[in-house]
Amino acid sequence: MSDSSKGKRPLVADRHRTSKSAASTKTAASSRKSTKTPAKRRGGRGTPPRRKGPIGLLSALVRWVFRLIWTITWRITAVAVLMLALAVGYFYTTLPPLEVLLDGRARGSVTLKDRYGEVFAWRGDQFGGIVTADSVSPALRDAVIATEDKRFYQHFGVSPRGIASAIKINLSEGRGPLSGHGGSTITQQVAKLLCLGEPYDASSGQTEKEYEAECRRTSLSRKAKEAIFSMAMEAKYSKNDILSIYLNRAYMGGGAFGAEAAAQRFFGKPASALSPAEGAMLAGLLTAPTTLAPTNNLDRSQDRAATVIRLMQDQGYLTKAQADSAIANPAELSEAAEAEAGGYFADWVMSSGPEFFTRNTTEDVIIKTTLDQKIQQAAEAGLKSVFESKVREGSKAQAAVVVMSADGAVRAMVGGRKTKVAGAFNRATQAMRQTGSAFKPFVYAAALDLGYSPNDLIDDAPYCLNIPGSGEWCPKNYTSNFKGKVTLTTALKDSLNIPAVKLSESVGREVVSRVAEQFGIKSDLAAGPALALGASESTLLEMTGAYAGILNGGSSVKPYGLIDLSLQGDSEPLMGTGGGIGERVIQEDAALQLVYMMSKVVSEGTGQRAQFGGRELAGKTGTTQANRDAWFIGFSADYVTGVWMGYDDNTPLTGVSGGGLPTEIWREVMVRVHEGLPNTPLPMIVPAPAVVQAPEPKPERQPDRQPVRRQQRENPLGIIDQVLRDIFGR
Repeated sequence: MSDSSKGKRPLVADRHRTSKSAASTKTAASSRKSTKTPAKRRGGRGTPPRRKGPIGLLSALVRWVFRLIWTITWRITAVAVLMLALAVGYFYTTLPPLEVLLDGRARGSVTLKDRYGEVFAWRGDQFGGIVTADSVSPALRDAVIATEDKRFYQHFGVSPRGIASAIKINLSEGRGPLSGHGGSTITQQVAKLLCLGEPYDASSGQTEKEYEAECRRTSLSRKAKEAIFSMAMEAKYSKNDILSIYLNRAYMGGGAFGAEAAAQRFFGKPASALSPAEGAMLAGLLTAPTTLAPTNNLDRSQDRAATVIRLMQDQGYLTKAQADSAIANPAELSEAAEAEAGGYFADWVMSSGPEFFTRNTTEDVIIKTTLDQKIQQAAEAGLKSVFESKVREGSKAQAAVVVMSADGAVRAMVGGRKTKVAGAFNRATQAMRQTGSAFKPFVYAAALDLGYSPNDLIDDAPYCLNIPGSGEWCPKNYTSNFKGKVTLTTALKDSLNIPAVKLSESVGREVVSRVAEQFGIKSDLAAGPALALGASESTLLEMTGAYAGILNGGSSVKPYGLIDLSLQGDSEPLMGTGGGIGERVIQEDAALQLVYMMSKVVSEGTGQRAQFGGRELAGKTGTTQANRDAWFIGFSADYVTGVWMGYDDNTPLTGVSGGGLPTEIWREVMVRVHEGLPNTPLPMIVPAPAVVQAPEPKPERQPDRQPVRRQQRENPLGIIDQVLRDIFGR
């Protein structure tokens, strides 16, 4: 047993040794673990061990710089965001209620209606009324978004993607980053239309044009302000509110501001009733309203509309069938817009009306006028017909036409060969030209009112006057021939110069001048004997109005185009016409005898080319020295029409006299004017066959004398004897 006991290891001692050894092992392991842990933390997934020396110093410096940049960046960003928020908040507080922004015109508009109440022209800043994004045609709303800002409902007023794309395009096209494409959203465009909240101040010395140019100026600082203003608008108004402002304030060409005005101006319908083709055309105008306006170039406007339609299809606003139909059936102008009737006439009415209700109106004004669009079209067509068929191609000769009623109501006016104009030089109202023989009826009017008869004789023979300071003056006839003793009627119908001068000298130049002035020729009249031959200047409108006085029985007229003027929405006019029949100039019998004499000009004399349709017509030709001006002014029982032809620079006409092309233009116009009208005889008196020798004047000037009134002429021949005694002292 003892042997076996000695051979075994004591159990207790073994546990103690084991325990001690384990503790020792644990301590060693723990020591190793603690030694390795830092190395492990700095290696692998942990921070790399810090290096000593230059590399370690550089590494620490880089880490410090990055920490500094990060700290500065987030603080600057925080400050910038705060400042942006404050700026947006400031502009937010300055924005007015939506209703204030819908009509932003500085001036008002003028709508002109013809004698039947139909609109034929617009002037000023036309505004058809307030519309909203919900009230306009969906086709127009979708076309605007598709064209101007397809992400309109997604952005916050500024589109970074759009700006980046615009800058890229500008740089690729060789422009500056902010020149050309702007990448502006609809909101930013509205901000420009509002001039970033800066109202126009007349006291600043800036004109409205300069103010608008400043509003549209592109610079980095202004683009930044525009972006802030846009974000403020996005915070203040809904998307549809912003779109409504845009649809009301955007200029769409033709003087139309806003969708409603443009829809009425071009299509004669409200903006709520526009088709996809019409909506696309209006949306297409937004990029270049003046250039693309359909009244300027319909084909170009239709091409642009087709592009807009394709964009609408690409963005899902139109199906392919709808897009194909809209392209195949492009928008067309309304009859009023297509005709552009009365351009010269409208300008004249605008210039003759009160300035504060026409040219500088801040209100929306409706003017009813005397214009007859059928007659206006007849005047334009008649003029065009003669120039196309009888005037050499490339000729710079001009012509003007005025048609009026006997009371001075102007029914049509053409101020030049280009009829589709606005603001152009109007040769019917602005050109002062010598009247030539077209003035002679006033010489005969004065004589008839003094008791002469159309059948009185006068000697067409060589005749000279000694003019103080100028020497001897001997008038000659157009043909350089003499006819001897002729009646006053023959002298007028053949436009003989010598009898006209003799008669003027007999009755007195002052009397002739007074009669012409009272008939409405307000221009300075020549003081010498050449007065009788039309040496004075006048306008076609004045001369036509004076002839209207002859037709109406001898009373003056003031040509007028304005019937009444009212503010839009008012039922009562603010003012009425400023023209019409005035005071009597010559007695009615004298006027009716003169009509007879002038009818012979057309039936037998220099104006025979004016005849048409078997109608009774009267008139007078006129040709000035060296053929610089050619006239024909005449009338039927219904209308008076005047025609002038010449060059703007006074170049002589080649082979043209008053009895030629002007008379043919007159006939072409009057034929069209009288379509469908009954054949009404002229109001005239055929004189008695008795013939009395008309007096031969003395060379000296005659005394001033008032026209003899009819009640003093119970015995015409006795009155003539009295006149002869007054003149010659016998």
